[in-house]
Amino acid sequence: MNEATLQKMKHMKFYGMMRAFSTTLESGQTSRYTPDEMVGFLVESEWDERHNRKIDRGLKNAKFRYKANIEDLIFDQKRNLDKNEVHRLADCTFIGKKQNIIITGSTGVGKSYLASALGYQACINGYKIIYSNTSKLISKLKMAKADGSYIREMLRIEKQDLLILDDFGLQPFDAQGRASLMEIVEDRHGKSSLMITSQVPVKQWFDLIGEKTIADAILDRIVHDSIRIELKGESLRKRKAQTVEMNDEN
Repeated sequence: MNEATLQKMKHMKFYGMMRAFSTTLESGQTSRYTPDEMVGFLVESEWDERHNRKIDRGLKNAKFRYKANIEDLIFDQKRNLDKNEVHRLADCTFIGKKQNIIITGSTGVGKSYLASALGYQACINGYKIIYSNTSKLISKLKMAKADGSYIREMLRIEKQDLLILDDFGLQPFDAQGRASLMEIVEDRHGKSSLMITSQVPVKQWFDLIGEKTIADAILDRIVHDSIRIELKGESLRKRKAQTVEMNDEN
């Protein structure tokens, strides 16, 4: 009877429940549970299994640039990275409030790593994320217009709780790129969150976007009430390379 029950669980794709029940049978511990406790234990096991699978799917779909987490961040006054602020952001209430985050700073100071760490935490909390290099996303949308998949791609982006645009402004926007960016920003405004990393100071974004009317509209929706983090200090990549070099010499 137990084997038949396990097979039914497998057929119904109750994999967490199946593994928990199988382990309990093999260990001979079924007598430790009352019927209510056993049901609760199996349901909890199935819940955990499905939750973990959802997180794994989210991480795979997000395509983060780095495998990063909050605990690995370097908090230093010289970097202008406040530990308390980052931990407040890690609870993801900014997503619930539909707020945007802008992370700026020179090359190598850890903008993308911080964005990846916050995005990873959002995935753990059950939010849907897309992480993309800005130029690559705009290029992808141009190709989508050419092959007829543009609407489907835009709907996919719109459904995300958080869109992370990395390396914003490394390349200026042409007319088609501006139009796509405007559509993305408009679709998300007041409905979902946007996180942007950029080497370029925010005050220079107007010229990067180009075309006054569209630039005004985009920046008004992105920057207004956004949470701003300006990282400072020397390049972490450069510092890491110097540390490796010193270790090699020793």
